Order: sequence, then C-alpha cells, then structure tokens
Amino acid sequence: QLTQMHVGWRPVMKRLQEKGWVEATEENALPLAQTTTSAPTLNKHQQQAIDRVNEQEGFHAYVLEGVTGSGKTEVYLQIIEKMLRQGKQALVLVPEIGLTPQLLNRFLQRLNGRIAIMHSGLNDEERLQAWLNTQAGHADVIIGTRSAVFSPLLRPGIIIIDEEHDLSFKQQDGFRYSARDLAVKRARDLDIPIILGSATPSLETLYNATQGRYETLLLPERAGKAKPPAIHLLDVRSQKMEQGVSAQLLHKMKEHLERDSQVLLFLNRRGFAPVLMCHECGWHALCPRCDAHMTLHQSSSHLRCHHCGTEQYLPTTCPKCNSEDLLQMGFGTERIEHALSELFPQYQVIRIDRDSTRRKGAMQKLLNEINNGKRQILIGTQMLAKGHHFPNVTLVGMLNADHGLYSSDFRASERMGQLILQVAGRAGREEKEGEVLIQTHHADHPLFKPLLAHDYPGFAKT
Repeated sequence: QLTQMHVGWRPVMKRLQEKGWVEATEENALPLAQTTTSAPTLNKHQQQAIDRVNEQEGFHAYVLEGVTGSGKTEVYLQIIEKMLRQGKQALVLVPEIGLTPQLLNRFLQRLNGRIAIMHSGLNDEERLQAWLNTQAGHADVIIGTRSAVFSPLLRPGIIIIDEEHDLSFKQQDGFRYSARDLAVKRARDLDIPIILGSATPSLETLYNATQGRYETLLLPERAGKAKPPAIHLLDVRSQKMEQGVSAQLLHKMKEHLERDSQVLLFLNRRGFAPVLMCHECGWHALCPRCDAHMTLHQSSSHLRCHHCGTEQYLPTTCPKCNSEDLLQMGFGTERIEHALSELFPQYQVIRIDRDSTRRKGAMQKLLNEINNGKRQILIGTQMLAKGHHFPNVTLVGMLNADHGLYSSDFRASERMGQLILQVAGRAGREEKEGEVLIQTHHADHPLFKPLLAHDYPGFAKT
C-alpha cells in the first residue's frame, strides 16, 4: 500500500526508524477459525472415545483404531474443542502436505481459534513466522508434517498423530528420527495426552497396546450411512492386459463411469516407466550416484532417480552400443494416465503424484476439481490413499498388489496390507456403495484372505 502512495518511501522510513520515531514489528496474520458448521451426530463408539480421553488428565497414549470412514477426524475435532476452551494448544501431525489444506478447511469450519501450518512446502519466512506464532502462543492449533513435532508449545494440551502407521513420519536421511515416537516422548515429558489414529495401526503400535502401554479406542463402523466396500481379487494370470490394466477392470470402470461416479486407480510407482533398457545389448539406465534404476519421465524427457533425486536427459541412443532400440519397461502413473486418456477420451483423467503436485497450490487445485466433478478417472500413488474424502468415488482399482508379497523388505507385507485397506477406504464413503478390485498374479495367497474381509487385526496378528 505504501508503494502505491509513494515509490521512494523506504529510505524515508529507514531514517525515521533510526531517529526512533518509527518502530518496525513483524506480524503474521494466522487464519482464524470460526464455527460455521455444526457438529454431526456421533455414534456411540465415537462418543465413548471422546469421553475416555476427556475424563483423564496427564499423559496417556491412546490408539484410535477405526475403519476407514469411521469419523476419526470428528473425534479429533471435539477433543480439540475442549482443549481450546481450556486455553490449551493442540499439535496435529499428518503424513503428507497434501492432507494439510483439506484438514485446515475442516478445522476452520469447526474450531474457534487461530491455526498455524508447518510443512516443507512453506518458504523460509512463512515457516519462521509459523514457528514464532507457535512459540508465542498466538497459534491455538498447529497442523504440520513430521518436522512440526519440534514446534515449541507455550500452552501444551494434546498431540494428535493422524495415520500414525505412515512411513512419511520417519526422516530417513540426514538427521534421522521417527516423528511418531518423538511425539510420544514429548507428550510424556509435557504430561499431556497423545492420540495415535489409524485404520491400520503399525505392528509396533499394536504391540504396545497389547502390552498395556497404550490404550485402544475402537471405531468399528463407518460414520453415517456409509458401508464398507466389497473387496474382490482379479486373477490376471493369462489375462489380456491393456497397458497394465486388465479387461475385467476396464469393463468395471466403464460401468461405474456411466453411473456418473468416479473411479480411482492406485499404482505406487510414479513416472512413465520404471526401467529404460537397450533391446540390443541389455543395458539398463542406472543412477550414477546410488545404483538404483532411473525412472523415465516422458513429459519432461528426463531420467530421474527416485531415491537420491539425480536427473539426466533422456538418451536417444544406448550409451553402451549406440543402438536406437530403447525399450520402456514397466508402468508408472504417467504411462497409465496416457493409456486411460486414449481408452476413455470422453472422461477427464486426473493424476495425483509427487510430480503433478510439485507447484504450490497444485494439490489443492486438483482436489477441488475432483470434489466438484463427476465421471472422472483418478490415477495416483499413495498420496491418494491417505485420509482423503472423495464422496463420488465408487470403484477403486489396485493395479499391482503383488510387490508386497515377495519383497526383500521384511515389512513389505505389512505395508501391502495397510495400503490395500487404506486405498479401499476411498470407495463408497457416502451413501453410494463402493467396490474394490485388486489385480494380482497370486490370488490364492493366504495374506489376502483377512484383507478381503476388512479384518486388519487378523491380518496384523498373522
């Protein structure tokens, strides 16, 4: 505003400041939440969970284990409301930046207080201001990703970790830490309660619960009239595949799209193709820094290592034998997006992964398109599987569930089960019935049996 009134105001203001006639202060306006929507009617399990947390004082660790769509966020909101009335702060940790705007909007509609956001998508000035507001006690609620666990709390009241099982809470390079475990330690030191919420708790959290260290609060049914989706296996052995999608799944997609519903396809592999190989000599594009395979990104004509971030231009010939016969092996979200755009030209295809949401505000823009649209095909990585509410999605397809069955990672089967149930939870969250189809070459594998019945406790026990 000053620049519009006078271009050369800065030197004048600086001299006035030196004379002590003007004082400079920095202030960052936090979004003020104001109650605009009333709380929905709670079921008995939600009310029991809220009452249990509110009736105890001091440090207690609770595992809020609720099926997808059971209303865990509503439990968080009502517990936080009580903390705000007592003049205390609440720290809420989420696994992905993509969940932050969705959660912020929900909190702004329900809570009376000021909310600070803390994640890596902010610039240095924004992050500093959020930290200072939290330290000074100006922020009543702090929503952030794993680094927000270090936020200074002037009036600590409660810590909540949403999707506590998620691998994103672990910092795996540089200064390594688990934000979930640090949050439990902070809650103990501050003598405040902590809630670990998830439909698929991690095995160590379940073990702590069985040992009596944590108290389990169960939400066994979906909120409102929504019902759990039916989960079916698609045995794709010897079946015709169209760019990684089976004929049965394509048929089901057409059925649901014609009913004005949305379809979500999950593939936890971004890029166009995970391997670039020479057909003449067998050369593979390997990362020069860490020896992982370089992933082909066709839209930018680059090879990119998803482990260390190294990028190279896409070669036109094999660097080993100069052959031009380079094969693009495997499927990524970008390749599936191209294929579905050709197979279903009359429908909009939206891809959500780390590449399509790099720019600031891109994630929120895509989520708005999804929530305002019909007859859409959504394709994405695990960013789509975490806590999002898509009321129009009635069909979810997992394109490759087999990677967790025979991986060298000893936790791969656990993560597979969690992903299947989390992705399945995106279907049928409103009154429309949901359906989940899982493509696999091992339909008779025993680990699938409890998952088809939504029996995560049985799966985890196994």
